Amino acid sequence: MRAWTQHWHLTCRPPMLPIKSLSTSHTGPRMAQTLRHGGTNGWSSKNDSGRSSSTHPGRWCSAHHTAGAAHDKATSMQRSPSLAQRWRGSRNLLPALIFLGLFFFAPLIGLLLRGVLEPVPGLGNYEQLFANSAYSRVLLNTFSVAGLVTLFSLLLGFPLAWVITLVPRGWGRWILNIVLLSMWTSLLARTYSWLVLLQASGVVNKALMAMGIIDQPLEMVHNLTGVVIGMSYIMIPFIVLPLQATMQAIDPMVLQAGSICGASPWTNFFRVFLPLCRPGLFSGGLMVFVMSLGYYVTPALLGGAQNMMLPEFIVQQVQSFLNWGLASAAAALLVLITLVLFYFYLKLQPESPVGASNAR
Repeated sequence: MRAWTQHWHLTCRPPMLPIKSLSTSHTGPRMAQTLRHGGTNGWSSKNDSGRSSSTHPGRWCSAHHTAGAAHDKATSMQRSPSLAQRWRGSRNLLPALIFLGLFFFAPLIGLLLRGVLEPVPGLGNYEQLFANSAYSRVLLNTFSVAGLVTLFSLLLGFPLAWVITLVPRGWGRWILNIVLLSMWTSLLARTYSWLVLLQASGVVNKALMAMGIIDQPLEMVHNLTGVVIGMSYIMIPFIVLPLQATMQAIDPMVLQAGSICGASPWTNFFRVFLPLCRPGLFSGGLMVFVMSLGYYVTPALLGGAQNMMLPEFIVQQVQSFLNWGLASAAAALLVLITLVLFYFYLKLQPESPVGASNAR
């Protein structure tokens, strides 16, 4: 009984204020008189008839909790916006939704309809893409080039992003600006410069022959070799940017903890540092692969007719053969592949160290 009484005094007892501080403006004379003459089992008060009445502490506690619950409910109702308020707030999105519907969803729907309606209704255009050996080779070239470009971009961009992270901030900013300088240059100019460098009488072949590595010039243009080299150079910034941001967010104390636990530098790199870089590798690799699937200028200049990729195939079907149905089916296939890759990216995306560091 004594334990319950102490528990009630700690939880349900009203705050004890000095009697002298009670004034008529705050509590009223009746409340002050009640606190002065109240007993231990209740609070005495006088009603209008002058009789003394007592209030049980349990009743005061119940009323106190009921009032608090009602106050919290009223506050939550005030904070939660009504349906009309939500609609008024979402009206600002209508211009963006209309723009997106007119310039993205409407052409996409038209593309899908043309792929199954022209020249005759059915899935004949999609069957040709996989049944015809020439068309299947175009698909094979597209995916193989996109995969090789992604691989070489990761191999070249990873150490570059690591160097930018390790050097002092001033030097890292300069190196990052040099990497981004290629993005500020015209794509056509960059591709044509590689055409000049990789040709038989270009600088690359002359340098290799001067060093005695080769005896005769290598054929590096108008084939897939030149396409992979040129596109890898163009895609490196899209790998460096997410990787550098991911590496910058990794806590150095994690690597020091691995070294303290006895891990060798190679073990620390492959077991600690590299797994923490997976978010940047995932996002950068997906971006490069998707962009490589739809690239047109670089494969058109550095490639050849025998090494056609899917974007060149679409342009050829539209401009030369006026085969809108087959071109629409090929474009819809590119969109479908992009959506599937993005879906798997959302499912397999690892946790970013940026969010982990912010959580800490």
